[in-house]
Amino acid sequence: MPLHIGIVACSAEGAALCYRTICAEGPALMGAHRHPEVSMHTHSLGDYMDFIRRDDWSGVARLMLSSAEKLRRVGADFLICPDNTIHRSFPLVVERSPLPWLHIVEEVAAEARRRGFRRLAITGTTYTMEGPIYPDVLTRNGIGFRIPSTADRRALNDIIFDELVNGIFKPESVEVFRTVIGAMRAEGCDAVVLGCTEIPLLITSEDSPLPVLDSTRLLARAALQRAIHRPPE
Repeated sequence: MPLHIGIVACSAEGAALCYRTICAEGPALMGAHRHPEVSMHTHSLGDYMDFIRRDDWSGVARLMLSSAEKLRRVGADFLICPDNTIHRSFPLVVERSPLPWLHIVEEVAAEARRRGFRRLAITGTTYTMEGPIYPDVLTRNGIGFRIPSTADRRALNDIIFDELVNGIFKPESVEVFRTVIGAMRAEGCDAVVLGCTEIPLLITSEDSPLPVLDSTRLLARAALQRAIHRPPE
């Protein structure tokens, strides 16, 4: 029997994309209309943001662990979190978690290695672009990276929190991302990480001046492989 996937959600749009990916891509691996059992729990995004704005990553970890415990009680076998920003609390979570986790950035790094990328452009919230999550994992995997300029980081962050998490997708925001990604290409990046789980709802591989690493779908696909006990291809 496939393993039961538990989704520790934070923002609705990214979590929904992750869930839909698992359900939509399951049949190619398991047969028509089939996918692993999936359960999801989320605290209010506002509750998370209260802690994030105070730089209280222990508080974020408590919310994640609360979801983890609820998912354990309904039978989940392992956990994923389709939110890059709150992975900053991952070290505080994993040591106390009742269940094992997949790490979203580890899955991005594995795909970057598989495709031979050497320098990644990181997009996401300011907490992700300026924080330690991607530098720690990418450096450990021997992958270089760059982040956008201060002004560009602010512009991307505003689009994410004012629009994307609220399900608003504007053509002019696509152009902002295209411009930022193009600037990173000029700085020598050979791929871009869509490092907020809502960004893939705005930017597709056709839109991007660089090959994309879609953190949301990469995590969902890794969870599918784990659930059916199949090693990554």
